[in-house]
Amino acid sequence: MGGMALEGPIGERVRIYRLRRGLSQRELAGLVQRSESWISQVERGIRSVDKLSVLIDIAKVLRVKVETLSGQPFSLAPNGEPDLDGIDAIQQALGSYPGLGISSGPPARLQDIERLTTEVHLRYQSADYGAASRILPSLIRSVDGLVSDSNGEDRQRALELQSSVYVAAAKLVTKVGNGELAWLTADRAATAAVHAESPTLGAAAAYQVACAFLKNDRLDEAETIAMITASRLDDDSPTGLSLRGALTLIAAVIAGRRNDRGEATERLQRAQLLADQLGEDANHGWTAFGPTNVAIHRVSTAAELGDASTAIAQAEFVDVDSLPQGLLSRRAQVHVDMAWAYTQRRADAEAVVNLLEAERVAPQTLRYNVMVRELLREMLKRERRSATPGLRALSRRAGVLEA
Repeated sequence: MGGMALEGPIGERVRIYRLRRGLSQRELAGLVQRSESWISQVERGIRSVDKLSVLIDIAKVLRVKVETLSGQPFSLAPNGEPDLDGIDAIQQALGSYPGLGISSGPPARLQDIERLTTEVHLRYQSADYGAASRILPSLIRSVDGLVSDSNGEDRQRALELQSSVYVAAAKLVTKVGNGELAWLTADRAATAAVHAESPTLGAAAAYQVACAFLKNDRLDEAETIAMITASRLDDDSPTGLSLRGALTLIAAVIAGRRNDRGEATERLQRAQLLADQLGEDANHGWTAFGPTNVAIHRVSTAAELGDASTAIAQAEFVDVDSLPQGLLSRRAQVHVDMAWAYTQRRADAEAVVNLLEAERVAPQTLRYNVMVRELLREMLKRERRSATPGLRALSRRAGVLEA
Protein backbone atom coordinates (compact mmCIF):
# COMPACT_ATOMS: atom_id res chain seq x y z
CA MET A 1 0.00 0.00 0.00
CA GLY A 2 2.88 2.38 0.77
CA GLY A 3 4.17 2.24 -2.81
CA MET A 4 0.71 2.83 -4.18
CA ALA A 5 0.26 5.88 -2.01
CA LEU A 6 3.39 7.46 -3.41
CA GLU A 7 2.54 6.75 -7.02
CA GLY A 8 -0.94 8.23 -7.06
CA PRO A 9 -2.02 11.87 -7.34
CA ILE A 10 -1.86 14.08 -4.26
CA GLY A 11 -5.56 13.65 -3.43
CA GLU A 12 -5.22 9.89 -3.45
CA ARG A 13 -2.30 10.15 -1.01
CA VAL A 14 -4.21 12.49 1.28
CA ARG A 15 -7.06 9.95 1.34
CA ILE A 16 -4.79 6.97 2.08
CA TYR A 17 -2.86 8.71 4.88
CA ARG A 18 -6.09 10.17 6.31
CA LEU A 19 -7.60 6.67 6.53
CA ARG A 20 -4.40 5.36 8.11
CA ARG A 21 -4.76 7.99 10.81
CA GLY A 22 -8.41 6.99 11.28
CA LEU A 23 -9.76 10.46 10.46
CA SER A 24 -12.96 11.31 8.62
CA GLN A 25 -12.95 14.01 5.92
CA ARG A 26 -14.81 16.27 8.33
CA GLU A 27 -12.24 15.75 11.10
CA LEU A 28 -9.32 16.44 8.77
CA ALA A 29 -11.10 19.53 7.41
CA GLY A 30 -11.59 20.85 10.95
CA LEU A 31 -7.94 20.27 11.85
CA VAL A 32 -6.64 22.20 8.81
CA GLN A 33 -9.41 24.84 8.90
CA ARG A 34 -10.90 23.99 5.53
CA SER A 35 -14.40 22.89 4.57
CA GLU A 36 -15.28 19.22 4.30
CA SER A 37 -16.24 19.75 0.65
CA TRP A 38 -12.77 21.16 -0.09
CA ILE A 39 -11.09 18.05 1.36
CA SER A 40 -13.53 15.92 -0.66
CA GLN A 41 -12.61 17.80 -3.86
CA VAL A 42 -8.89 17.40 -3.19
CA GLU A 43 -9.27 13.67 -2.56
CA ARG A 44 -11.36 13.19 -5.70
CA GLY A 45 -8.73 15.01 -7.75
CA ILE A 46 -11.06 17.88 -8.67
CA ARG A 47 -9.01 20.51 -6.88
CA SER A 48 -5.32 20.70 -6.08
CA VAL A 49 -3.95 22.14 -2.86
CA ASP A 50 -3.51 25.84 -3.61
CA LYS A 51 -1.17 26.94 -0.84
CA LEU A 52 2.03 25.50 0.54
CA SER A 53 0.94 26.48 4.06
CA VAL A 54 -2.17 24.28 3.75
CA LEU A 55 -0.11 21.38 2.39
CA ILE A 56 2.22 21.73 5.39
CA ASP A 57 -0.80 21.73 7.76
CA ILE A 58 -2.24 18.58 6.16
CA ALA A 59 1.16 16.85 6.30
CA LYS A 60 1.51 17.71 10.01
CA VAL A 61 -1.93 16.36 10.87
CA LEU A 62 -1.35 13.19 8.82
CA ARG A 63 2.20 12.84 10.24
CA VAL A 64 3.95 12.57 6.90
CA LYS A 65 6.55 14.69 5.11
CA VAL A 66 5.29 17.40 2.76
CA GLU A 67 7.28 15.82 -0.09
CA THR A 68 5.56 12.49 0.61
CA LEU A 69 2.16 14.12 0.06
CA SER A 70 3.13 16.28 -2.89
CA GLY A 71 5.45 13.71 -4.48
CA GLN A 72 7.66 16.46 -5.79
CA PRO A 73 10.47 18.80 -4.76
CA PHE A 74 9.64 22.13 -3.14
CA SER A 75 10.40 24.03 -6.35
CA LEU A 76 7.01 22.97 -7.71
CA ALA A 77 5.13 23.37 -4.45
CA PRO A 78 2.00 25.54 -4.49
CA ASN A 79 2.84 29.09 -3.46
CA GLY A 80 -0.47 30.87 -3.12
CA GLU A 81 -1.20 34.06 -4.94
CA PRO A 82 0.92 35.44 -7.77
CA ASP A 83 2.78 38.67 -7.29
CA LEU A 84 0.72 41.42 -8.92
CA ASP A 85 2.83 44.56 -8.87
CA GLY A 86 0.18 46.91 -7.51
CA ILE A 87 -1.06 44.80 -4.58
CA ASP A 88 1.29 46.35 -2.00
CA ALA A 89 0.28 49.85 -3.09
CA ILE A 90 -3.41 48.89 -2.85
CA GLN A 91 -2.79 47.53 0.65
CA GLN A 92 -1.12 50.80 1.69
CA ALA A 93 -4.01 52.84 0.25
CA LEU A 94 -6.46 50.73 2.28
CA GLY A 95 -4.57 51.74 5.42
CA SER A 96 -4.49 55.48 4.77
CA TYR A 97 -7.91 56.29 6.37
CA PRO A 98 -8.41 59.94 5.34
CA GLY A 99 -11.86 59.80 7.00
CA LEU A 100 -10.15 59.38 10.37
CA GLY A 101 -7.73 62.19 9.65
CA ILE A 102 -4.80 59.74 9.44
CA SER A 103 -3.84 61.09 6.03
CA SER A 104 -5.08 63.64 3.57
CA GLY A 105 -5.29 62.72 -0.07
CA PRO A 106 -4.86 65.20 -2.92
CA PRO A 107 -8.09 67.15 -3.53
CA ALA A 108 -10.11 65.25 -6.11
CA ARG A 109 -12.96 66.31 -8.37
CA LEU A 110 -16.09 64.19 -8.48
CA GLN A 111 -15.97 64.01 -12.30
CA ASP A 112 -12.38 62.72 -12.29
CA ILE A 113 -13.28 60.01 -9.79
CA GLU A 114 -16.31 59.01 -11.87
CA ARG A 115 -14.15 58.71 -14.97
CA LEU A 116 -11.46 56.66 -13.21
CA THR A 117 -14.05 54.39 -11.54
CA THR A 118 -15.43 53.52 -14.99
CA GLU A 119 -11.89 53.06 -16.29
CA VAL A 120 -10.85 50.64 -13.52
CA HIS A 121 -13.94 48.46 -14.09
CA LEU A 122 -13.29 48.41 -17.84
CA ARG A 123 -9.63 47.50 -17.32
CA TYR A 124 -10.53 44.68 -14.95
CA GLN A 125 -13.15 43.25 -17.31
CA SER A 126 -10.74 43.39 -20.25
CA ALA A 127 -8.30 41.34 -18.11
CA ASP A 128 -5.78 44.18 -17.97
CA TYR A 129 -5.10 43.50 -14.29
CA GLY A 130 -1.82 45.41 -14.29
CA ALA A 131 -3.52 48.66 -15.38
CA ALA A 132 -6.37 48.16 -12.89
CA SER A 133 -3.85 47.72 -10.08
CA ARG A 134 -2.02 50.91 -11.12
CA ILE A 135 -5.22 52.99 -11.07
CA LEU A 136 -6.62 51.69 -7.77
CA PRO A 137 -4.24 52.98 -5.05
CA SER A 138 -4.68 56.70 -5.80
CA LEU A 139 -8.37 56.17 -6.68
CA ILE A 140 -9.02 54.54 -3.28
CA ARG A 141 -7.34 57.44 -1.49
CA SER A 142 -9.19 60.02 -3.60
CA VAL A 143 -12.65 58.53 -3.17
CA ASP A 144 -12.14 58.00 0.58
CA GLY A 145 -11.02 61.63 0.85
CA LEU A 146 -14.00 62.81 -1.18
CA VAL A 147 -16.44 60.98 1.12
CA SER A 148 -14.88 62.49 4.24
CA ASP A 149 -14.92 66.02 2.74
CA SER A 150 -18.42 66.08 1.24
CA ASN A 151 -21.96 66.52 2.51
CA GLY A 152 -25.54 66.65 1.22
CA GLU A 153 -26.14 65.41 -2.32
CA ASP A 154 -22.43 65.39 -3.06
CA ARG A 155 -21.86 62.99 -0.18
CA GLN A 156 -24.52 60.62 -1.56
CA ARG A 157 -22.75 60.50 -4.94
CA ALA A 158 -19.34 60.16 -3.25
CA LEU A 159 -20.58 57.15 -1.25
CA GLU A 160 -21.96 55.52 -4.40
CA LEU A 161 -18.61 55.96 -6.11
CA GLN A 162 -16.76 54.68 -3.05
CA SER A 163 -18.82 51.49 -3.09
CA SER A 164 -18.14 51.00 -6.81
CA VAL A 165 -14.39 51.60 -6.40
CA TYR A 166 -14.21 49.02 -3.62
CA VAL A 167 -16.18 46.52 -5.73
CA ALA A 168 -13.55 46.90 -8.47
CA ALA A 169 -10.76 46.51 -5.90
CA ALA A 170 -12.45 43.40 -4.47
CA LYS A 171 -12.73 41.84 -7.94
CA LEU A 172 -9.05 42.37 -8.60
CA VAL A 173 -7.68 41.07 -5.29
CA THR A 174 -10.06 38.09 -5.35
CA LYS A 175 -8.85 37.24 -8.87
CA VAL A 176 -5.20 37.14 -7.85
CA GLY A 177 -6.08 35.10 -4.81
CA ASN A 178 -5.58 37.35 -1.81
CA GLY A 179 -8.35 36.16 0.53
CA GLU A 180 -7.68 38.66 3.30
CA LEU A 181 -7.77 41.73 1.03
CA ALA A 182 -10.76 40.24 -0.84
CA TRP A 183 -12.85 40.34 2.30
CA LEU A 184 -11.60 43.74 3.44
CA THR A 185 -12.37 45.46 0.12
CA ALA A 186 -15.75 43.70 -0.29
CA ASP A 187 -16.70 44.69 3.25
CA ARG A 188 -15.86 48.34 2.55
CA ALA A 189 -17.94 48.22 -0.64
CA ALA A 190 -20.87 46.90 1.43
CA THR A 191 -20.46 49.56 4.14
CA ALA A 192 -20.42 52.39 1.58
CA ALA A 193 -23.51 50.94 -0.14
CA VAL A 194 -25.37 50.81 3.21
CA HIS A 195 -24.46 54.46 3.92
CA ALA A 196 -25.54 55.41 0.39
CA GLU A 197 -28.85 53.59 1.07
CA SER A 198 -28.63 51.92 -2.34
CA PRO A 199 -30.08 48.38 -2.61
CA THR A 200 -28.49 47.84 -6.05
CA LEU A 201 -25.02 48.85 -4.89
CA GLY A 202 -25.63 46.73 -1.79
CA ALA A 203 -26.35 43.73 -4.02
CA ALA A 204 -23.19 44.35 -6.08
CA ALA A 205 -21.17 44.55 -2.86
CA ALA A 206 -22.89 41.44 -1.43
CA TYR A 207 -21.81 39.54 -4.55
CA GLN A 208 -18.18 40.47 -3.80
CA VAL A 209 -18.57 39.52 -0.14
CA ALA A 210 -19.84 36.10 -1.31
CA CYS A 211 -16.82 35.77 -3.64
CA ALA A 212 -14.49 36.69 -0.76
CA PHE A 213 -16.09 34.10 1.53
CA LEU A 214 -15.78 31.54 -1.28
CA LYS A 215 -12.11 32.47 -1.74
CA ASN A 216 -11.60 31.89 2.01
CA ASP A 217 -13.45 28.53 1.82
CA ARG A 218 -16.31 29.78 4.00
CA LEU A 219 -19.02 28.22 1.88
CA ASP A 220 -21.97 28.52 4.25
CA GLU A 221 -21.56 32.27 4.67
CA ALA A 222 -20.96 32.76 0.95
CA GLU A 223 -24.13 30.84 0.13
CA THR A 224 -26.26 32.62 2.73
CA ILE A 225 -25.32 36.12 1.60
CA ALA A 226 -25.77 35.30 -2.10
CA MET A 227 -29.17 33.64 -1.68
CA ILE A 228 -30.66 36.14 0.79
CA THR A 229 -29.51 39.17 -1.23
CA ALA A 230 -30.90 37.70 -4.46
CA SER A 231 -34.27 36.96 -2.86
CA ARG A 232 -34.56 40.37 -1.20
CA LEU A 233 -33.62 42.51 -4.19
CA ASP A 234 -37.05 43.54 -5.43
CA ASP A 235 -35.96 45.18 -8.67
CA ASP A 236 -36.93 44.16 -12.19
CA SER A 237 -34.88 46.83 -13.93
CA PRO A 238 -32.08 45.54 -16.21
CA THR A 239 -29.55 46.23 -13.42
CA GLY A 240 -31.75 44.54 -10.79
CA LEU A 241 -32.27 41.44 -12.94
CA SER A 242 -28.54 41.30 -13.71
CA LEU A 243 -27.55 41.50 -10.04
CA ARG A 244 -30.08 38.85 -9.04
CA GLY A 245 -28.77 36.71 -11.88
CA ALA A 246 -25.13 37.16 -10.88
CA LEU A 247 -25.91 36.28 -7.24
CA THR A 248 -27.83 33.18 -8.34
CA LEU A 249 -24.89 32.09 -10.52
CA ILE A 250 -22.35 32.40 -7.69
CA ALA A 251 -24.78 30.39 -5.53
CA ALA A 252 -24.81 27.69 -8.24
CA VAL A 253 -21.00 27.53 -8.19
CA ILE A 254 -21.08 27.24 -4.37
CA ALA A 255 -23.56 24.35 -4.61
CA GLY A 256 -21.19 22.71 -7.11
CA ARG A 257 -18.31 23.04 -4.69
CA ARG A 258 -20.48 21.44 -1.98
CA ASN A 259 -21.11 18.60 -4.44
CA ASP A 260 -24.86 19.33 -4.38
CA ARG A 261 -25.79 18.63 -7.98
CA GLY A 262 -29.56 19.13 -7.53
CA GLU A 263 -29.20 22.56 -5.96
CA ALA A 264 -26.60 23.64 -8.52
CA THR A 265 -28.88 22.63 -11.41
CA GLU A 266 -31.90 24.35 -9.89
CA ARG A 267 -29.96 27.62 -9.41
CA LEU A 268 -28.62 27.54 -12.95
CA GLN A 269 -32.21 27.15 -14.18
CA ARG A 270 -33.30 30.10 -12.05
CA ALA A 271 -30.45 32.20 -13.46
CA GLN A 272 -31.48 31.12 -16.97
CA LEU A 273 -35.01 32.48 -16.35
CA LEU A 274 -33.57 35.81 -15.19
CA ALA A 275 -31.32 35.91 -18.28
CA ASP A 276 -34.33 35.18 -20.51
CA GLN A 277 -36.23 37.98 -18.79
CA LEU A 278 -33.29 40.33 -19.38
CA GLY A 279 -33.27 39.13 -22.97
CA GLU A 280 -29.70 40.03 -23.95
CA ASP A 281 -26.04 39.61 -23.13
CA ALA A 282 -25.34 42.81 -21.27
CA ASN A 283 -23.10 44.30 -18.60
CA HIS A 284 -25.49 46.21 -16.33
CA GLY A 285 -23.87 47.13 -13.03
CA TRP A 286 -20.61 45.59 -14.30
CA THR A 287 -22.14 42.10 -13.91
CA ALA A 288 -21.50 40.75 -17.46
CA PHE A 289 -24.83 38.97 -16.89
CA GLY A 290 -26.93 37.47 -19.70
CA PRO A 291 -27.65 34.12 -21.41
CA THR A 292 -24.00 33.59 -22.42
CA ASN A 293 -22.73 34.16 -18.89
CA VAL A 294 -25.23 31.56 -17.66
CA ALA A 295 -23.83 29.14 -20.26
CA ILE A 296 -20.29 29.90 -19.03
CA HIS A 297 -21.38 29.16 -15.46
CA ARG A 298 -22.85 25.80 -16.54
CA VAL A 299 -19.29 24.85 -17.52
CA SER A 300 -17.81 26.25 -14.26
CA THR A 301 -20.38 24.46 -12.10
CA ALA A 302 -19.84 21.11 -13.84
CA ALA A 303 -16.07 21.52 -13.29
CA GLU A 304 -16.71 22.28 -9.59
CA LEU A 305 -18.80 19.10 -9.37
CA GLY A 306 -15.92 17.14 -10.90
CA ASP A 307 -18.16 16.27 -13.83
CA ALA A 308 -15.54 16.80 -16.52
CA SER A 309 -17.46 15.28 -19.43
CA THR A 310 -20.49 17.52 -18.76
CA ALA A 311 -18.23 20.59 -18.49
CA ILE A 312 -16.63 19.77 -21.84
CA ALA A 313 -20.02 19.06 -23.47
CA GLN A 314 -21.57 22.28 -22.09
CA ALA A 315 -18.67 24.34 -23.44
CA GLU A 316 -19.87 23.46 -26.96
CA PHE A 317 -22.94 25.62 -26.31
CA VAL A 318 -21.00 28.72 -25.29
CA ASP A 319 -20.73 31.40 -27.95
CA VAL A 320 -18.32 33.89 -26.43
CA ASP A 321 -18.72 36.19 -29.45
CA SER A 322 -22.18 37.06 -28.12
CA LEU A 323 -20.63 38.76 -25.08
CA PRO A 324 -20.41 42.55 -25.10
CA GLN A 325 -17.06 43.83 -26.31
CA GLY A 326 -14.36 44.19 -23.71
CA LEU A 327 -15.44 41.25 -21.53
CA LEU A 328 -12.18 39.40 -22.22
CA SER A 329 -11.93 38.07 -18.67
CA ARG A 330 -15.28 36.25 -19.13
CA ARG A 331 -14.21 34.91 -22.55
CA ALA A 332 -11.00 33.51 -21.13
CA GLN A 333 -12.89 31.90 -18.22
CA VAL A 334 -14.50 29.28 -20.47
CA HIS A 335 -11.06 28.09 -21.58
CA VAL A 336 -9.76 28.05 -18.00
CA ASP A 337 -12.74 25.91 -16.92
CA MET A 338 -12.25 23.63 -19.94
CA ALA A 339 -8.58 23.23 -19.00
CA TRP A 340 -9.68 22.37 -15.45
CA ALA A 341 -12.10 19.73 -16.76
CA TYR A 342 -9.47 18.21 -19.08
CA THR A 343 -6.93 18.18 -16.22
CA GLN A 344 -9.43 16.24 -14.09
CA ARG A 345 -9.53 13.65 -16.91
CA ARG A 346 -5.71 13.76 -17.16
CA ALA A 347 -6.12 14.88 -20.77
CA ASP A 348 -3.23 17.30 -20.37
CA ALA A 349 -2.63 18.01 -24.07
CA GLU A 350 -6.20 19.31 -24.41
CA ALA A 351 -5.81 21.28 -21.17
CA VAL A 352 -2.69 22.99 -22.54
CA VAL A 353 -4.51 23.88 -25.77
CA ASN A 354 -7.27 25.57 -23.73
CA LEU A 355 -4.79 27.48 -21.57
CA LEU A 356 -3.03 28.69 -24.72
CA GLU A 357 -6.41 29.90 -25.99
CA ALA A 358 -7.12 31.66 -22.66
CA GLU A 359 -3.71 33.32 -22.98
CA ARG A 360 -4.47 34.42 -26.55
CA VAL A 361 -7.78 36.00 -25.49
CA ALA A 362 -6.49 37.59 -22.28
CA PRO A 363 -2.70 37.29 -21.81
CA GLN A 364 -2.66 38.37 -18.15
CA THR A 365 -5.02 35.52 -17.21
CA LEU A 366 -2.02 33.23 -17.31
CA ARG A 367 -0.03 35.03 -14.65
CA TYR A 368 -2.75 36.29 -12.33
CA ASN A 369 -5.44 33.60 -12.31
CA VAL A 370 -4.82 31.32 -9.31
CA MET A 371 -6.67 28.39 -10.90
CA VAL A 372 -4.44 28.56 -14.00
CA ARG A 373 -1.34 28.38 -11.84
CA GLU A 374 -2.77 25.41 -9.91
CA LEU A 375 -3.49 23.55 -13.16
CA LEU A 376 -0.02 24.18 -14.55
CA ARG A 377 1.63 22.87 -11.38
CA GLU A 378 -0.62 19.82 -11.41
CA MET A 379 0.35 19.01 -15.02
CA LEU A 380 4.07 19.66 -14.45
CA LYS A 381 4.05 17.02 -11.70
CA ARG A 382 3.04 14.31 -14.16
CA GLU A 383 4.56 15.81 -17.29
CA ARG A 384 5.41 13.69 -20.29
CA ARG A 385 7.21 16.16 -22.51
CA SER A 386 6.35 14.49 -25.79
CA ALA A 387 2.63 14.55 -24.94
CA THR A 388 2.46 18.19 -23.82
CA PRO A 389 5.14 20.08 -25.75
CA GLY A 390 3.74 23.54 -24.92
CA LEU A 391 3.48 23.03 -21.16
CA ARG A 392 6.95 24.20 -20.05
CA ALA A 393 6.93 27.43 -22.07
CA LEU A 394 3.39 28.17 -20.86
CA SER A 395 4.44 27.56 -17.24
CA ARG A 396 7.42 29.90 -17.62
CA ARG A 397 5.21 32.67 -19.02
CA ALA A 398 2.85 32.14 -16.08
CA GLY A 399 5.74 32.45 -13.63
CA VAL A 400 5.19 28.92 -12.30
CA LEU A 401 8.55 27.69 -13.62
CA GLU A 402 11.76 29.68 -13.41
CA ALA A 403 12.53 31.26 -16.78
